[in-house]
Amino acid sequence: MDQRDIVKRARDGDHDAFTALVDLTIARLDTAARFVLRDPELARDAVQEAFIRAWRDLPGLRDPDRFDAWLHRLTINVCLDIARSRRRRPIEVEVSTIDAPVMTDESGALADRELLHEALRRLDPRHRAVIVLHYYLGMPLPEVATSLRIPVGTAKSRLHHALAAMRISVQADPAPAPSRTPGGQLA
Repeated sequence: MDQRDIVKRARDGDHDAFTALVDLTIARLDTAARFVLRDPELARDAVQEAFIRAWRDLPGLRDPDRFDAWLHRLTINVCLDIARSRRRRPIEVEVSTIDAPVMTDESGALADRELLHEALRRLDPRHRAVIVLHYYLGMPLPEVATSLRIPVGTAKSRLHHALAAMRISVQADPAPAPSRTPGGQLA
């Protein structure tokens, strides 16, 4: 059975079908929410709230083929609502990868991930949302704009400014120099 049929069954009130949809999407939504909110607990809350809204509003979904984009939009909007309500609190999150490519130099990958983590942390949640939707979830910019209910030009502008800020952040963080032991050896 394809996802379209599962969505139709869930839309008609089938709890098992909705559970199947949750199982198919929860990992990606949780990771996307973590990127936007920078806090694993808040991310779980956001995903849970998005699924509650999805269950409640699913009968109104006209096109079952748009379920993924609709659910992504719900999740990102919940994340932005949470970020707005918690604007003054500094938030940290661990960055974990899904389906990460096999790398031989794990220390280099870890350093790159830390640079990305720090660059994302410094972004405004609205800019992080555009980055996550476009690069992590693979949405084209017109779909990102629709999901966030902003004009395409605004989505392009936010993406441009977010990438520029991330570049500056990465360039401003020099790679740590190897430390030397008292005997002059590299540690």
